[in-house]
This record gives sequence, structure tokens and C-alpha cells, in this order.
Amino acid sequence: MQEAFQLITTKLSSKIPVIVNWSSGFIGRDAFYEEFKKIPKLESGIRGIVLTVGCVPGMKVKSISLQKQVEEHPQDFMIDKFVTDIWEFSTSISGRQSPAALMIFSREHPHVGINTVEKLDYAMSPETVVVGGFCYDFRHTATEELACDAVALVFVADRNKPPGIGETKFHAALSSGLSPVGPTYRVDSVTEKYGCMAHLIVHREGPFEATEMEELSTMYIGVTKRRKCSVGQEKEKWMTSLAFHRILSTGTDNEYFLVEDVGVKTGDTFQCYLTDSNTARSSTDSVSNLVRSFNGSDKWEVSGGLIFASMHRGQPNGDSSLFLENLPGVTFAGTMCLGEMWRGDLIPQESQEQKSAQGCFLHRYNAVYLVMSYAP
Repeated sequence: MQEAFQLITTKLSSKIPVIVNWSSGFIGRDAFYEEFKKIPKLESGIRGIVLTVGCVPGMKVKSISLQKQVEEHPQDFMIDKFVTDIWEFSTSISGRQSPAALMIFSREHPHVGINTVEKLDYAMSPETVVVGGFCYDFRHTATEELACDAVALVFVADRNKPPGIGETKFHAALSSGLSPVGPTYRVDSVTEKYGCMAHLIVHREGPFEATEMEELSTMYIGVTKRRKCSVGQEKEKWMTSLAFHRILSTGTDNEYFLVEDVGVKTGDTFQCYLTDSNTARSSTDSVSNLVRSFNGSDKWEVSGGLIFASMHRGQPNGDSSLFLENLPGVTFAGTMCLGEMWRGDLIPQESQEQKSAQGCFLHRYNAVYLVMSYAP
């Protein structure tokens, strides 16, 4: 990864923000055979890189990092600084506090990752499109002073753009691969273990429902959280969100759950979710219908796209088909993630899963699609 980063930054201008991430796999057009491939990291012996270079007329782009905590500054302080750095850059270029779009790459850290995405969801305007994913590691050009936990490509509309330059727009859609099953549970007590998992004592709410738990490696809990949130010294406000945690084990009568990650609190409610390939295909079809409408636009031309897909989705080229079949000829590429980030504007009317996901920033077993369009 370091060699790739050095090669790319040497060949490109030093003014171009560059992020190289070590992912769970990649989606892209083979440089020799001109065919699209989805290559999971688990396929032994396969190494490669997908290089995506973007031009966004009418925009200013900057990479801004979330630095690791240091002794004098706890992580919550660093997350607030990350948010205010984004605000300040956006305000200086566009006059608006929130940018047009954010593309985030983050190491999967149980505490830092969840807190960061929840704070960004609170801090950014509803009009800000957000996509991204968790990866094993990354290199970037935002700073060389301190190690960091995440980096964001920040896209801001330039209020001083030269005459004759058109407008770039960002659109994001989510293809869900999770289906809710069973009753709702309320958390009676939480014990966090090793800083990366939580033991939950729970009880069912409502009438008893006999639920057969599937293979645990394919199940998550979707936790509804109501938390106070603020940036810096501003007044705290209440925020409701949905967060997914993978189930590691359960009691014989589901009286307890051991789940990945931390952040669940006593009083939170949740429902179990099962990974479902049929749901994933149906959801991708629904999103395809929305994306296909870009072909008929006389004003806007699709200029490119990106995919952030779960490493666990088992569709060989299903995630790529959305671009290949509906936007032929459009340049796109993708990365396979440990967890996906999405907040977007393309939501199929018939998709109940995506409606429930509107309150969720961090996703699992899904595919996130970014579509960029340009009007001269």
C-alpha cells in the first residue's frame, strides 16, 4: 500500500488530494482485458489496485483527517475538531457550513468509528451526501504530522468558480441486504468487554413470538439509539439513530446477546436482522429503476460513480450491474468494505428497508452507490 501511495503521489500533482486504502476487495475494469471484475480479498494469490481519478467542475476538493487522540486531547475532542475543520473549509469556499458531499475512509475502531459517524450525521446538513467505508488501513495526503483514524474527501461548491463552468451534483443510493426478523427487545443492562464487544441482558417487548435464530454469523441487531449530541461548546440536542451490531452469541431463550462493537446503552431497543441475498437483489433492482432515470435527462449528464459494498455480499457482479446495465459507458469503480457509510437522496418509494435505514449512517451487508452528474 505504501508503494502504491508513493507511486501515485509522484505521478500526480501535489495539489491533488490522494487517498489509498487497503480494502477487503475491489471492483473495477481490468486494465488488460477490459472486463469488469469483483475480486474479494479472500481469493488467495490475487493482488491488485483500482485507480480512480475524478474531475469535479465547479467544486473545490480537500482531504481532511481525523487525527488519533493524544494525551492532552481525548478522542471526543479530536472528533469535534474533525467536524469543525470540515465546516470551516466548506464555509470558506461556498459560504455554507455543510459541504455538498463527503467521502470517508476509516479504520474500523469500535469506539472511534461509531462515534465519528454519529457526530457527522448530527453535524452535517440533510442535503450533504455522505458515502464511505471501513477499511484495514489507508494512506493519504491530508497531513503528515500525526497518525489518523479516518480521512474525508470534502467536496464543496465554489461560489467563485470561473464563468462558463457548470454544476456538479452528487446522488447516493443504498441497496439493503438485511431483513428484520422476530420481536423487539429492550436492553436491561450492558457490560462492555475488551473494548470491542458488548454483553446485553434483554427482555422482549410485546407478545411472545417464537423466533428461530439463524446462523449467527449472518445476523445483526439494529439498535435504535436516542442520544444527546453537540459539537464543541454548542448546546446539546437530542438525536435518534439506528446502528447495526453483528451477533456473536445468544442465550437459549434469547435472554442475552453478545454483539460486536460498543455504544449500546441500557434502555435502547433493537430488532434482529438477517442477511438475505434475495433482499439484496430486490433492493438493487429498486435502486436500478431510480438510477436508470438519469439516462433520460436532457440537462444532467452522469459523469461517474463509485460503489462501497460489503465484503460479505455474495453477488459476483450483482453490485456492478447497477452501473453496467443502467448507465453503460459511465466510468465507475468500487471497494469492498468492513462496514458501509451512507446518507443519500435516492430512496425507492416501495423500499421499507431503506426508509428505516434513513436514520442510519453506518450499515452492514449493503451496497452504497455514489452517482455524480454534471450540467454545463
